[in-house]
Amino acid sequence: MAKIERIGYGQVEPNHLSAQRTAQIYAQLPCGDDFVEAIDGVLENGQFVKYDYANKAVNLTGKGEWMLVFNEIKLYDDRKQMYRDFAMKKEECVNGEIVPRVFKTNIGDIYTTNMVDSTKEYVEGALLKVGDDGILTTGGSLDDDDMCWEVAMVYTLADGQPAIKIMRVK
Repeated sequence: MAKIERIGYGQVEPNHLSAQRTAQIYAQLPCGDDFVEAIDGVLENGQFVKYDYANKAVNLTGKGEWMLVFNEIKLYDDRKQMYRDFAMKKEECVNGEIVPRVFKTNIGDIYTTNMVDSTKEYVEGALLKVGDDGILTTGGSLDDDDMCWEVAMVYTLADGQPAIKIMRVK
């Protein structure tokens, strides 16, 4: 069992994300005002959001399936900064508008992340679901209509932080 406590911001290592080949990558909608307020103006890689095209906003309540936030990491001092130092922040975005890049995930996609509910413990084989806050948590099920991820391995990120390697199973 492992607790995954983030140092810095959420990270994604794209071991096998099909969106990189299928072009199921979206980056045209801004985060909705209520959503930006709920996340305190900081959107981290590894969080899940709804791409609510009908309402022209990224949020947590739109119709459709959850999409993985995986923004291009922009670091300006490689000697002092690491991936854990990057998140999209409202005050650093043009006109204060966060416009994230999101990936559609498919069954079989695999990635490593530390962006999980830090109050839970994770073991290999556990099933995860997207929580109401867009963060993966325990309690996934193969019996309902929700997206489900399996912990393939308790792992580490390149910077040595605890993480989990997960695969989408539904």
